[in-house]
Amino acid sequence: MAYRYRCGECDFKTSWGTESQGERAQITHYTDRHPGLCPGGTVEANTKNPEGGSGCLGVLAVLFLLFVLAVSCSR
Repeated sequence: MAYRYRCGECDFKTSWGTESQGERAQITHYTDRHPGLCPGGTVEANTKNPEGGSGCLGVLAVLFLLFVLAVSCSR
């Protein structure tokens, strides 16, 4: 799962990453841009693979297994 943090004071948002990466980026942003304020805003969670392509890889794996099954049954 990937997370993205949005600033509660401006339009800043972190890139998608782990929860700890987002927290660090948000704290750094607040320290630099909003000194004296406690970090706030919202957190978005993305249940999809942030790297992308996992759906295609899954389909290719299933097709490969079906091919192996078909070849082994034809013998």
